[in-house]
Amino acid sequence: MPHDVTLISTIAAGLGLALIMGFLATRIGVPPLVGYLVAGIIAGPATPGFVADVELTSQLAEIGVMLMMFGVGLRLSLNDLLDVRRIAVPGALVQVAIATALGMATSMSWGWSLGAALVFGLALSIASTVVALRALESRGFLNSLAGRIAAGWLVVEDLLMVLVLVLLPPLARTLGGGSEETAGAPNAVWKTLAVTLGEITAFLAIMLIAGRRLLPRLLWAVARTGSRELFTLAIISIAVGVAYASAELFSVSFAIGAFVAGMMMRESALSHRAAEESLPFRDAFSVLFFVSVGMLFDPKVVLGEPFKLLAVLGIILVAPMAAVALVLAFRYPLNIALTVGASLAQIGEFSFILAGLGVTLGLLSAEGQSLILAGSLVSITLNPLVLEAIEPVQDWARRRSRLARALERGNDPLAELPATVDVKTLTGHVLVVGYGRVGRRIAEAMSQRGIRYVVAEQNRELVEQLRRRNIHAVSGDASEAEVLVQAHVARESLLVVATADSV
Repeated sequence: MPHDVTLISTIAAGLGLALIMGFLATRIGVPPLVGYLVAGIIAGPATPGFVADVELTSQLAEIGVMLMMFGVGLRLSLNDLLDVRRIAVPGALVQVAIATALGMATSMSWGWSLGAALVFGLALSIASTVVALRALESRGFLNSLAGRIAAGWLVVEDLLMVLVLVLLPPLARTLGGGSEETAGAPNAVWKTLAVTLGEITAFLAIMLIAGRRLLPRLLWAVARTGSRELFTLAIISIAVGVAYASAELFSVSFAIGAFVAGMMMRESALSHRAAEESLPFRDAFSVLFFVSVGMLFDPKVVLGEPFKLLAVLGIILVAPMAAVALVLAFRYPLNIALTVGASLAQIGEFSFILAGLGVTLGLLSAEGQSLILAGSLVSITLNPLVLEAIEPVQDWARRRSRLARALERGNDPLAELPATVDVKTLTGHVLVVGYGRVGRRIAEAMSQRGIRYVVAEQNRELVEQLRRRNIHAVSGDASEAEVLVQAHVARESLLVVATADSV
């Protein structure tokens, strides 16, 4: 060869093996994602034969992360996340704390040090944003209330892990690892925390003030040229450029940077076209992300430490039950709680980064890193099956368990109209299902014309806001008969379905 073709061979082998293994996976009835992971194992250094360049594949995978998260941002608005902040913020913090505690207790029972146990527990507590949102999107759940809660939950977890990655080096020596260079006094740790929070705040402020106005205008300017390739180039450039700048200038992860860029682009009327044009690139590079995960897996871990691996999987799959309990505690239905919990039942990219940093700082052993990677691979493989099992499990629970039926509605006071509402005003009214961007505009237009209406909305926080404004609203899924009865569907004159979750 006259020149180095490492990049070409890595892409060719990665995509080619992914195609073959993905096709075989679908033929035997499992998600193609499993085939992509197997393709990575085949091309990885732990198996004989061809070995792709791990470093190059990881960088290509980062591009996949940027494009996938940009695409998710195009589907979710900032208001969608703010609407669920009251459950996503405390929920993510509590769930991470519980999972970390389980991981620490398990690893310390194996005789590991406090520092190793902390890194291990944190690595098992953080779900992969890319895997979770991609799985929700593929099943049409992303625009549902469960999808919005999960997205907000995952963003909070990612921001929390950014702080952990920044604070771990100065704390390494205190935790039993590190060196003189990584040692830090308490005031240095607080200074590092303040700088990191300042950088994150600055990035979000710039994107909300400038990016929200400039990015949609830039897209319009490119669209007016009539050049499709320029339009596609603009989308890819914005996604990758903003993600890279966020990491280099503000210490924010590629994933968060691209996600915020996508949300800002959603303000443009061309956001749907942007999502469509970038889809082929997102699909191709997302495949390389899963191939890169497979390349990190060492099959020897399964043979050498099977019981430890089972313990790791147990923590990854059981810890999200805390999320289910928390969502139920906020009086959301069982199906929403199960969907949020199932989407969190895996670990991914941040876990790899944290494990690698732990090894570098002398806190985590190579064995611990291998267990985390193996747990990630298996949990990502199982995650689509876990999501698919939600509906059968829920149907089975409804038939067999009185408690499950009660959890579907519970004793939520927002699930029915107050007794003070005059029934006479609920005759010939309009039932508006969903109070998002579309539903809100329709309701405002009817208010201006004196048309009576009732809102059925799954987001309890929105229902509370509507009732404070003396607007009739009930909380719940309008596909359930009980919700329609409470909204007096039998007396209505018109039904308006204004929810993004059309299914």
